[in-house]
Amino acid sequence: MAMNDSVNILNSAYLAVEYIDSFLPDNPLQQPFKNAWNYMLDNYTKFQIATWGSLIVHEVSYFLLCVPGFVFQFIPYMQKYKIQQDKPETWEKQWKCFKTLLFNHFFIQLPLICGTYYFTEYFNIPYEWEEMPKWYVLVAQCFGCAVIEDAWHYFLHRLLHHKRIYKYIHKVHHEFVSPFGMQAEYAHPLETLILGTGFFIGIVVFCNHVILLWAWVICRLMETIDVHSGYDVPLNPLHLVPFYAGARFHDFHHMNFIGNYASTFTWWDRIFGTDSQFIAYKEKEKKQQLITKKKA
Repeated sequence: MAMNDSVNILNSAYLAVEYIDSFLPDNPLQQPFKNAWNYMLDNYTKFQIATWGSLIVHEVSYFLLCVPGFVFQFIPYMQKYKIQQDKPETWEKQWKCFKTLLFNHFFIQLPLICGTYYFTEYFNIPYEWEEMPKWYVLVAQCFGCAVIEDAWHYFLHRLLHHKRIYKYIHKVHHEFVSPFGMQAEYAHPLETLILGTGFFIGIVVFCNHVILLWAWVICRLMETIDVHSGYDVPLNPLHLVPFYAGARFHDFHHMNFIGNYASTFTWWDRIFGTDSQFIAYKEKEKKQQLITKKKA
C-alpha cells in the first residue's frame, strides 16, 4: 500500500511539473544545443562520445568551476568571505595540488572513463536526441544521484577516518587544513576509487540517457568544488537546495578532522550526531560575535 501511495505521489508530481513546463517560454538555447548534439552524433562514434566526451566534460567543468575561488584570493573585498582567514592559499600548495590532480585525472579517472562506452552498451543507454529526458526529469535524476552518493560518501568517508587506516589513505586529502576549490579531488588514488564509487551507483540506478552522465558530472563537481572553496559567499544558489551542507560545513571538517563526514547534505551527520562539534563551534562563534558587538 505504501509503495503504491509513493508511486501515485511521484506520478502526480511529474504531471504537475509537466503541466507547469507547458506554460514556460521556449528555451532559445534548445535549438543550437540540438544542432550541436546531432552534429556530434553524426561525426563521432559512440565510443569517442562516451570516452573523450566524458573526459572533456569533466576537465573543462572542473577547472572552470575552480576559477572563481582561484580569483577570489586576489580580490581584497572577497577576503571577508574566506572562512579561515588566517590561512591564505600559497602558490606552492596550489602547484602541488595541480600536479596531483593531473595524475589522478589521467591515470586513475581516465581508465575508468574508458569503460563508459561499454556501460552504455551493456545497459542499452541511448544517445539520440529524441530519447533525451526532459530538463525536470534530469534535475530529479541528478538529485537522486546526489542522495545516493551522499549516503555512500558519509559511511565510507567516516571509515577512512578510522585511526587504523587514516594515515595510509585519507591523510593525503587532509594535507590542506584550509581547503580551496581545486583541492576537491586532491586525494590518494585509493580514495579516488573508494569514494568515487558512490558517483557511479546513482548512474546505474537512474541512467536512461548518456546526457545524465554529463549532467551528474557537472552537478557533482559544482557541489564538491563549492564545499572545498574555502569561501562562504552570500547569495550562493546552491544554498537553495534543501539540507545542503555548504562550504562552512565542510571547511570545519578540514579544520577539525572529526565530524561533518557527508559530502552534500546534512542529514546523516545529524542522525548520527557527528555534527555535534560543528554545532558547538557555531554557538561559540555566535556568542563571540555578540560580545564583540556589545564592546563596539
